[in-house]
Amino acid sequence: MIINDSKSKNVTGITPEETNQIYNFLQGSVYCWCKNRPHEWFATRDLLGGANFDWNGTPLYVLYNKHINNGKPNEEAIEQAGKEVGWLLKTVLMNDLRQFESQPGHVKTYRWIR
Repeated sequence: MIINDSKSKNVTGITPEETNQIYNFLQGSVYCWCKNRPHEWFATRDLLGGANFDWNGTPLYVLYNKHINNGKPNEEAIEQAGKEVGWLLKTVLMNDLRQFESQPGHVKTYRWIR
């Protein structure tokens, strides 16, 4: 499925500036992936260093911190922030000049097609 024809969820609780910083960060990660691994499938976690949760010093940290400040335990905050990064990545890909396709599954994966 070409993702330019799909929808993404909105992320709330962060400022428009923080959202734009996350978009820029993710866009840079996508460009690096596509340059170094053209046409290979990727998931959000592939762009962000795998299962290692260390977003300190990145624009993504505000998502985790938002959930911690709302009283969620660490593991739940990590899970919720990870879902939100996935939604934001989908928005980035939908707005990209290139086209990407997606595969459904437990973990959503994408691939640059043109």
